[in-house]
This record gives sequence, C-alpha cells and structure tokens, in this order.
Amino acid sequence: MIRSQTCLLLGSSLLAASQAMAGDLLLWQTNSLSYLYGKNFAINPSIQQTVTFEHADRWKYGDTFLFVDKIFYNGKEDPNKGPHSFYGELSPRLSAGKIFDQKLQLGPIKDVLLAMTYEYGEGESEAYLIGPGFDLAVPGFNYVTLNFYRRQTEGPRPGDGVWQITPTWSYTIPAGRSDVLIDGYLDWVVDNDQNSRGTYHANLHLNPQIKYDLGKALNGPAKQIYVGAEYSYWKNKYGIQDNANLDTNQNTASLLIKVHF
Repeated sequence: MIRSQTCLLLGSSLLAASQAMAGDLLLWQTNSLSYLYGKNFAINPSIQQTVTFEHADRWKYGDTFLFVDKIFYNGKEDPNKGPHSFYGELSPRLSAGKIFDQKLQLGPIKDVLLAMTYEYGEGESEAYLIGPGFDLAVPGFNYVTLNFYRRQTEGPRPGDGVWQITPTWSYTIPAGRSDVLIDGYLDWVVDNDQNSRGTYHANLHLNPQIKYDLGKALNGPAKQIYVGAEYSYWKNKYGIQDNANLDTNQNTASLLIKVHF
C-alpha cells in the first residue's frame, strides 16, 4: 500500500512539475488511462486485467515518459505478489542539442540525449538505468528513439551492471474515416549477471500496441479515444531462463481501451 501511494505521489508530482513548466519551457504534454484484459501470461497468473496511467511530455531541454500499471490477477493470487500488484517506470531524457543549442545531426540521427529510467514495483524490483539516447529520423514514422542503458539494480538481486537496448516507435496508418496507430517498444537485455542470489539471463521484451482512433471515426476529437490490442512477447521473462520445469517465454495479447486527456 505504501509503495502504491508512492507511485501515485510520483505521478502527481510530475504533473505538478509539468504545470510549473508551462509557457516557454513546456512544449506539449499528454496523459492517458488504459484498460487491458489478456490471457496466457507467463510466470504470474495467466489472466490479467491492467489499468495504466501514462504521461508524456516534451520540454525545452528534453522529454519525459512515465507509466504506472495496476495489475489484477482475476481473483487468483500470485505466490509473491498476492491478488494484485503494481509496476511503473519514470524515463526522463536530456537533449545535448537543446542544452548546448547545437544541431547534433549525422545521417539518421536527429539529436543525442542522456537517457535515464527508474523502474519500481512490488518486491525487489527497483532498478536505475542510464546511458546515451538518440532521436532518429525514419521516413513515415511519427518518431523513433534508440536508447542504450547500463542497468543498476537495488539490493543484492541479480541483474546488476548489464546492458539494455531500447528502441521505441510510433507509426500512423490512414484507415477510412480514421487512423490506426502502431506504437511500442522493445527492451533487449543483452548479457547475463550472476551473484549469490542467482542468475539474471539475457531477455527480450517486445511490446507494441495497435489502436484504432475511435473518437475520430465517430466525428469526435482525434487522438483521444482508442480501441485495439497490445501484444507482449517476452523471452526469458524477468531474466529467468526458460526450462523444462518453468515456461518463461511469454506470448500473449490483450484487448485495449485507451483515453487521452
């Protein structure tokens, strides 16, 4: 309960900070609430319902992304987390080009950034990530980013000092009277780590969303109400190696409703 309150306070603080940056500093911001329902999740209970709050903004010297998931296990209990859990990430980036007022462009690279992420959730799941980030110019895409992180975990759990590669993307396809938005990310932890607590294996998590702009189709505001699906493929989920006794390769999809405000 205390950790959940901490997440809510973190989100509230971020929104308050965004309001304080209004004017020349804050260029744009968006917030959303999503509901997802899916089956066949690995390791945790198979059926999950998730409510997600997201915040994204771009400001004078960089950008910020925050999400908090509240996950319900459909009446069943996870052995380690109980009937529900939460997980979130806070990912600010600082733009070298904007800070130094220089165009740092080379080939497809539009800008060079310092990328950071703080991961938090139930149990021993805190981690701090830092490394170089890049904004890329890819024809047809709304945006493409590529971040390289060095992961540092909290406490003695394995997974400390490994590298992670994270691209994100967004692409819009016209569909009759409306649009289909395809966006998402890939987290690829490329190496292993081992200590007295165990081994954290290299893993790959692909997580795109395919969403139809329902609001625009109904002659309402565009980019406000979406319906669609989220796909999740996670090889060696949580860094646990797949084996004959435990299937840790997740391959599932969830129905999605998303409202921006």
